Amino acid sequence: MRKPVVGVIGNSRMVDGRFGIQACGTKNLSAIADVAGALPLMFAGDPGITDIGALLDAVDGILLTGARANVHPTRFNTEPCEAHEPYDEDRDAVALALTEACIERGVPVFGVCRGFQEMVVAFGSSLHPEIREIPGRMNHRMPRLANGEPHPDHNIVFADRHDVALVPDGTFARIMGKDKIRVNSLHGQGILEPGKRVVVEGVAEDGTIEAIRIADAPGFALGVQWHAEYDPQTNPINRALFQEFGRALSEQHKRAA
Repeated sequence: MRKPVVGVIGNSRMVDGRFGIQACGTKNLSAIADVAGALPLMFAGDPGITDIGALLDAVDGILLTGARANVHPTRFNTEPCEAHEPYDEDRDAVALALTEACIERGVPVFGVCRGFQEMVVAFGSSLHPEIREIPGRMNHRMPRLANGEPHPDHNIVFADRHDVALVPDGTFARIMGKDKIRVNSLHGQGILEPGKRVVVEGVAEDGTIEAIRIADAPGFALGVQWHAEYDPQTNPINRALFQEFGRALSEQHKRAA
């Protein structure tokens, strides 16, 4: 029996400063294969390569992954700033249009970190380029050494760092079976003002929005600010998310058969 297929968005990279490539993290692919029970298929985050209609005809769902690049500020009516680079405008063009197309068609879409930000911007939200600069907010960036270098221990980088309060009886609370969870944190941008169809379902202890759904979406349309793809094989919170995504993929696969 054919497995459901999940399109996993790629990111623009340069090798040796000369060769353009598309890449995505292996953790994303493993989460889809190991926990969602589907076949991951990477597609280019480049509108000159990826035809959204053809892509959605070929897959049963979409995973919008995290990435180093920020969503370009012009996508939410803000001036760009060198301090908040890098950007990946090709991926912006694909991901925002793709999010809208998924919702319109009822194709399951799951956004993680940057993917979460892409989903909310696609539906009218604004972002703050550095959420830690807002008074009262914590530093949501990845842990670093005293010299400013990224911490070399992934167990520290991806450790659970703060609580998220979930809306009682909401979609996430139902999936998790609880109203409070603890998650990792590795992001700079964050939601400033949510769009009308962006339903806030989880908030960190400092007020940062961490979990959303898209209102009136006919299919799975959830996003999380944390990196749920890192350890769903062992982390019950992240496993529950990818299992729920997997169930939605299976239903979509059956409908398309």
